[in-house]
Amino acid sequence: MILCYVYRSSVKDGLYVYLSDEDGLNDLPAPVLKQLGDPELAMTLNLATRASLGHEDIAVVRKNLETKGFHIQMPKSIEHLVEKAAHEASKPSQ
Repeated sequence: MILCYVYRSSVKDGLYVYLSDEDGLNDLPAPVLKQLGDPELAMTLNLATRASLGHEDIAVVRKNLETKGFHIQMPKSIEHLVEKAAHEASKPSQ
């Protein structure tokens, strides 16, 4: 059984944090904690029995939980902006 605890942000609509430890909120980086506000436990999932997740790649979630102890699901409304900024930052300067 691979339990995962999903917390919903009280500050940013659509922001969720998946944790491998139910008490792992205090181990999150400070900027993530700030964006969560007063997080609410949204659900507990058994990732061992799931083949997919609604909005996230389950393989990426599992890997992040194993290596970092957490996975961040950003609001879809800003996800494209983050990807664009990362792409722009990787372009060589002219």
